[in-house]
Amino acid sequence: MAGMAEIEVVVAHGERATLRVGDVFLKIDVDQTRTDVEVRAMALAPIPTPQVLWRKPPVLALAALPGMALGRLGEPSPASSAAWAAAGAAVRALHDAPLPPWPGRRLEEIASRLDGECAWLVSNGLLPADVVIRNRQIAEAVLRPWKPVFIHGDLQIAHVFVDDDEITGVIDWSEAAPGDALYDLAVLTLGHEEHLDDVVVGYGTHVDLDVIRGWWSWRSLVAARSLIENGFDPSLPGCEFDVLRARM
Repeated sequence: MAGMAEIEVVVAHGERATLRVGDVFLKIDVDQTRTDVEVRAMALAPIPTPQVLWRKPPVLALAALPGMALGRLGEPSPASSAAWAAAGAAVRALHDAPLPPWPGRRLEEIASRLDGECAWLVSNGLLPADVVIRNRQIAEAVLRPWKPVFIHGDLQIAHVFVDDDEITGVIDWSEAAPGDALYDLAVLTLGHEEHLDDVVVGYGTHVDLDVIRGWWSWRSLVAARSLIENGFDPSLPGCEFDVLRARM
């Protein structure tokens, strides 16, 4: 029909799909608890988020954000240093907000998942054992107590939108929870270590770089199986396996 917007499949796999129709994103999720968290987290977050247009389970309709994503994993970021610093400042504002009233991941769960995914990577021959072992050692830096803050939980650069070096919004809040502040900073800079200094400047306080490096290793190790099972390739240039190899 003339004048109708085309449907763009943003992401799709067995559990979730996101479609774009004009200026509207339609998120379809078989697990409504994730959508519940997303809607509640966006309402609580003190930083820009997409407008909820309507919700009719299993579909959540969100308005598109202005601007462009900060970047993509495996590709050079088109954003300026000022935009990266603005992202750091937005993360700090989130971390300074009151905690969301639902639980986050326990330290024991984080350690157990690390052990299990390292064993899976080695047993399936996806990475040399020495790469897994070395990154397992680096990831041990995250296994310590922390003061929980309000974290996004999946702060990939593709989830942060900027325009004229200002943050216009952050999307995909289904992993939001109380957690380790440095996890958000690590996920934001994963594969883009050259912008870590910009993010830290915007964040405005001292951070433990060894822990951020530990979270880079942890995230890359534990994400591989889920990525592969959902049709993504962590071995692409600049992606998770390259992050792990860079630690050698």
